[in-house]
Amino acid sequence: MTKKIAIIGGGIIGSTAAYYLSQDSDAENIEVTMFDDGNGQATKAAAGIISPWLSKRRNKKWYNLAQDGATLLKQIAMDTNMPEDIYNQCGTIITRDNPDKLQELYDLALKRTSQTETIGDVIKLTPNEVKEYIPILDHSLPGVYVSGGARLDGAKYTNHLKNIAKKINLSIINDYAKLNDDGNILVNDKSYQFDKIILATGAWTKKVLESLPLTVDTRAQKGQLIELAINQVANSDQNMPVLMPEGESDFIPVGKSRLIIGASHEDDKGFDLSIDDDITDSLLNSAKSLVNNISVDNLIRVKTGTRGYTNDYGPFFGVVPGYKNILVGGGLGSSGLTTGPLVGKILANLSLNHNVSNLEEYRKPIVNYIKLNNN
Repeated sequence: MTKKIAIIGGGIIGSTAAYYLSQDSDAENIEVTMFDDGNGQATKAAAGIISPWLSKRRNKKWYNLAQDGATLLKQIAMDTNMPEDIYNQCGTIITRDNPDKLQELYDLALKRTSQTETIGDVIKLTPNEVKEYIPILDHSLPGVYVSGGARLDGAKYTNHLKNIAKKINLSIINDYAKLNDDGNILVNDKSYQFDKIILATGAWTKKVLESLPLTVDTRAQKGQLIELAINQVANSDQNMPVLMPEGESDFIPVGKSRLIIGASHEDDKGFDLSIDDDITDSLLNSAKSLVNNISVDNLIRVKTGTRGYTNDYGPFFGVVPGYKNILVGGGLGSSGLTTGPLVGKILANLSLNHNVSNLEEYRKPIVNYIKLNNN
């Protein structure tokens, strides 16, 4: 019997879930329908840094998810022959001004090499050595280099995986979908029924679930980044690392002629996707602090998107309380490109009733974020 599974949202979680549903041993008996209007999707506007190992976040479950998510993402890239313009293990550098803080960062990186091979090599760098790794820099602090770090083009990633899945069992409806009070999918007043529904709706999760008697802890945060044209570096064919400079916005060289700066974190803008000139100027100034002769003339484009956060910044995923046929993943915030692939894989397995034994290593109880209201 054919199993009908719906996915609402085609970002990092939804596209990865679709990919794994297409790779299941019984994929020919699984019919997957994705609903996605693409509006404001965080994945498409994300800066694209995959480097969780030097984070000092105290949420151990988050770190487990991020660490294993980075490993899974590298595996997906290998398994799907992902081109380097999508996933590029270029390495990452994090800088610190204070020597004690730099040593602390370096010691943390060395400690975490024992927990995962994906982190790669760890090297402490002087300011001049940082500039050797990233020749377009004119100014730098000392830093720590991690060879396993990567950059990911979120928009290309989602298209890559959806194109694989479409050849097997995925169809896509490019329209906005939500749930009605029966827990079925509603699109333009037309109702659809499925055996399982995967909600991968990011910041829109509360809105998608609003017809159901649930309290949902999500909030929207706007992110804006800029893309700049830069002068090519003479005699340099280096695959430059991503730079996470202390006190400045993330600095992401792409090839030898493009540079991405950002993204911002704007709690008060929510779902507003308009370009904020003040944020653009702030990001430009961040680039100017590192590279001479950067100006507005270098600006190629500005991108905006909306992330979903929870009050304690923790992710949530699993079965929606009171609705055993509805699965959800969200609250990933700015680490979505790192944690989203693993959440997508977990939700795909849960939708097929496959055993997922290590869920509690990665999450707090979902009732911390989605609660069934008492009548």
